[in-house]
Amino acid sequence: MVDKLETLEMAALSNNIPIIQKDGLEFIKDYILKNNVKTILEIGSAIGYSSIAFALIKDDIHVTTIERDNNRFEEAKKNIKSFKLEDKILIYNCDAFDYIDNNKYDLIFIDAAKAQYIKFFEKFKNNLSDNGVIITDNLKFHGLVEHPENTHNRNTKQLVGKIRKYIDYLKNNKEFNTIFFDIGDGISISKRKRV
Repeated sequence: MVDKLETLEMAALSNNIPIIQKDGLEFIKDYILKNNVKTILEIGSAIGYSSIAFALIKDDIHVTTIERDNNRFEEAKKNIKSFKLEDKILIYNCDAFDYIDNNKYDLIFIDAAKAQYIKFFEKFKNNLSDNGVIITDNLKFHGLVEHPENTHNRNTKQLVGKIRKYIDYLKNNKEFNTIFFDIGDGISISKRKRV
């Protein structure tokens, strides 16, 4: 299965499909194991790479994942089937903002449109279980968040600005404590403060 997952990773990279960096993925997998995470909600499936990696950790892990892009959704569905994980991964083809879910999750993984991170956080924070966490990826955005002067593209500058705004939002959040990790492309783990 590991070789098969690596093949999927290589296919994503060669087709410029954004997937989580390997050390970031290993970090989250380690967190899942150490904290006995059983239910995961993923915002942004792409081709199913991370949800498949999470579902393969242990038999009792279940993933719900959302992908709005039709082609990527079909590709993810095909990949999930090829790993025989249809009973462990539920995938929905819709915009995350249209998705309604009353379930509680041990981990919510935000890895979709970076400009919408604050809205995703606000929408899905009520789906956390008591000790659940929200993990966000791509907070360094290839080093451009720390060094915005390295980009001269207007759209990229705006996106970097929105990621910085999200980081400030997490740092100043009165409801959640957030720890930032300089791993992969920058990861945060947010946990609700104890009242």
